[in-house]
Amino acid sequence: MNTKLKQLFATAMFLIMTMFIGEQASAATGSTGGSDNFFHHYVVVPFSELIKGIAGIFHGNYGLSIIFVTIIVRVLVFPLFANQYKKQRAMQEKMALVKPELDAIQSRLKKTKDPVKQREIQQEMMQLYQKHNINPLAMGCLPMLIQFPILIGFYYAIRSTPEIASHSFLWFNLGHSDIIVSLSAGFMYFIQFYVSQKLNAQNAQSNPAAQQSAKIMGFFFPVMMTIFSINVPAALPLYWLTSGLLLTIQSVVLHQVYQKNKKAIQPAESATK
Repeated sequence: MNTKLKQLFATAMFLIMTMFIGEQASAATGSTGGSDNFFHHYVVVPFSELIKGIAGIFHGNYGLSIIFVTIIVRVLVFPLFANQYKKQRAMQEKMALVKPELDAIQSRLKKTKDPVKQREIQQEMMQLYQKHNINPLAMGCLPMLIQFPILIGFYYAIRSTPEIASHSFLWFNLGHSDIIVSLSAGFMYFIQFYVSQKLNAQNAQSNPAAQQSAKIMGFFFPVMMTIFSINVPAALPLYWLTSGLLLTIQSVVLHQVYQKNKKAIQPAESATK
């Protein structure tokens, strides 16, 4: 789990840096990548047109348009998110089941310095994984990777739609930074982390090291999100705020459904034994 948390942390930082570099490059060149760019033409432009079209339905309210399109995007990627969640929970339960045996094997591995003995113990660990049908690398990464082009495409669509910058929503101008919206976006991601910790409290107790790593990331990422939000037009943190809220709601719903199905399956399994 520590490795997975590090990978998630690295992925988050990579996305932030990609967005930041792209923002600076576009500001310097006045370009959004050109219509000859495949990603721009087939992902960013359609999202941009969708934002403008829905804004027209809302009488030019681009703030409501961003919120509405964010809901559409989250609904589109929800099946992928649900599939990823299901695989991760199944893997977590399997890892919790083998944890006592795995801890004993890892303890022996740390104590020995003999390369031959180390290979034997590592082979024993792999046999344990095979016995319980565990693949540490199969943690539902593919659905997460499929979501990225959609989410990043929507991000660039907001950034590259000039009409947004000339409109206001509630008290703030969508084209200028706003401290309240920025703080709200960062706080929303902290709430998302807090809810995630509560939903996964049982798994966290079985792996205190991973819990500590998750706490560090859970506090660090909202701070980074706030800093980044302050330095971009308010339309972007409005998107992140809405997306974070929807993601939190989806996580709670998936947890409730998963727990309900789990309770329904357990009596049936007991009856067949």
